[in-house]
Amino acid sequence: MQNGIVDIAVIGGGINGCGIARDAAGRGLSVFLCEKGDLAGSTSSASTKLIHGGLRYLEYYEFRLVREALIEREVLLRAAPHIIWPLRFVLPHHKGLRPAWLIRLGLFLYDHLGGRKLLPPSRSLDLRTDVAGRPLKPDFVKAMEYSDCWVDDARLVALTAMDAKARGADIRTRSELVAARRGAESWTLTLRDAGPGAAERIEARVLVNAAGPWVSRILSDQIGQTGHSHVRLVKGSHIVVRKLFDHDRAYIFQNADNRIVFAIPYEHDFTLIGTTDVDYVGDPGTPTITPEEIDYLCTLANDYFVRPISAEDVVRTYSGVRPLYDDGASDAQAATRDYVLELDDAQGQAPLLTVYGGKITTFRRLSEHALEKLEPCFPGLPAPWTHEAPLPGGDFPVDGYDALVARLIENCPSCPAKLAQRLVRAYGTRAARMLEGVRTEADWGRRFGADLTEREVRYLMDNEWAQTAEDVVWRRSKLGYRMSAAEIEALDAWMRIARGLEPAQAQAAKVGAET
Repeated sequence: MQNGIVDIAVIGGGINGCGIARDAAGRGLSVFLCEKGDLAGSTSSASTKLIHGGLRYLEYYEFRLVREALIEREVLLRAAPHIIWPLRFVLPHHKGLRPAWLIRLGLFLYDHLGGRKLLPPSRSLDLRTDVAGRPLKPDFVKAMEYSDCWVDDARLVALTAMDAKARGADIRTRSELVAARRGAESWTLTLRDAGPGAAERIEARVLVNAAGPWVSRILSDQIGQTGHSHVRLVKGSHIVVRKLFDHDRAYIFQNADNRIVFAIPYEHDFTLIGTTDVDYVGDPGTPTITPEEIDYLCTLANDYFVRPISAEDVVRTYSGVRPLYDDGASDAQAATRDYVLELDDAQGQAPLLTVYGGKITTFRRLSEHALEKLEPCFPGLPAPWTHEAPLPGGDFPVDGYDALVARLIENCPSCPAKLAQRLVRAYGTRAARMLEGVRTEADWGRRFGADLTEREVRYLMDNEWAQTAEDVVWRRSKLGYRMSAAEIEALDAWMRIARGLEPAQAQAAKVGAET
């Protein structure tokens, strides 16, 4: 930062905003990022949680996007093997839908487009003898199986933001952009924090609008530009039910409307089913699943699974609004998932880069392309660097998870095996840092429910911008599935006290006795 002016200000704490902040900070630029809520508070925590090439995008001839995503699949697997891991997908052949030869051709391309090295190739399955056939109706006798990866999407955002901060970026959550005024050489941003305090002003040479589904609203309301919207808002909804099968593979189901739906092992005891694709009008921050969407997902699952499900079996739902680039496609599922970067650098005005579309798998390449667009603004900008750089906690081999768990248990005898497995999955090598000094039961501090301890919550508050129980149990983890409403409420009260928002004497009344 020179003369109080940062090089780049980024609006939006989703995966694209955090990715751009990380890449820019790693090249020596001064970076400021503001997010009006929590990191990954909306779209970036509401994905199907896959790092994948997008098999169905081949039908729309999105070969460049699929190839880029397939390459990124293994780049990200190496960068974060704690929160990303391989997952096999079973695609049952449905008579009357896509012919078997077309599926085989698509998977041949899928195997070879991206230079696959770490993941096994596709293969045929006989569902009459393979364990993957047991949960399915007997009509399905053949299937293809292929590889993609699972990702904890919200943790991917948090780790990307952590790396950006470690490289010098100023990451502000609960800080809302009120106005952005454009000058000849810089932008002046007016920000308002969620808590008490006066408005803050930030000056930046370049403004990046990565506000996701709010990108058009930022352009019109905060920046003052109208008539520049290229966003098509598409809602994707998911349902979570008690697990429908015992093996560790996922299913990809075809439907007569040309959509596909995934059924994925989720949090050990559940099955995640999604997603829908419907055009959306409304507040991007409050999307909810409709009864029609629940019925759609249940009906499709029931076409394949022996055990039927209904709305009464749904234990949780979530919906996210995708800010797709409006390419004029007639159907929401046909709209491009590719990203578009629009640079407005008219002479005599500070540059504005607007980010449209994108998918979580390609966020790193999107970030590289964003810096490529901005290179004329920063002569001598260093070369791209994120291709081989691990994310925090990901500095261990792709096949090193078991060894890391064993080491954590050895160094912390009071850590149960299941907890060690969860902590390594969430924090990788950073789990050891979190547990420094933990020797006895008392060293863990308060226990909030499930296996969540004060030691972990303080780590999240100190290192990952967690401020509320929702941040902890639904985004930094998924422990909300194993905690009662009373436990979550008690955690939230404790966090408010720990943050100094309530007097300590309220602790006994609001949190209750330690357990």
